[in-house]
Amino acid sequence: MVVLGIDPGRDKCGLAVVAGNCVPQKQVVPRREFLGVVIAFVKEYNVDTVVLGDGTGSKEFMEELQGALPGLKVVTIDEQHSTEEARESYWRDHKPKGWRRILPTSMQVPPEPYDDYVAVILAQRFFRQE
Repeated sequence: MVVLGIDPGRDKCGLAVVAGNCVPQKQVVPRREFLGVVIAFVKEYNVDTVVLGDGTGSKEFMEELQGALPGLKVVTIDEQHSTEEARESYWRDHKPKGWRRILPTSMQVPPEPYDDYVAVILAQRFFRQE
């Protein structure tokens, strides 16, 4: 099963294609480009289900997705604490360098958007529920 995790946001969205433990694609896209990228990912990766975080503007995103991809299953999932989990995951993949090594990563904010990591967390939560 291939799912597309989406972390919705006002300005940017995190997207991640997840198939079990494999994440073949993840990225952060501007809100205005969201739907075009989602449609491309659904076609390219043969996505079965879209997993949408239940946070900021999720109802609006749900309506857009159902309008553009009427045959695709779209489910919402609880986003609680996903940002903290994603931050930990980000720092595992991007080890701090220089003086940042001394400071605990729990006290640091990544230097770039990591909404794509949140999208991966949401997709993984969906797989655990299934």
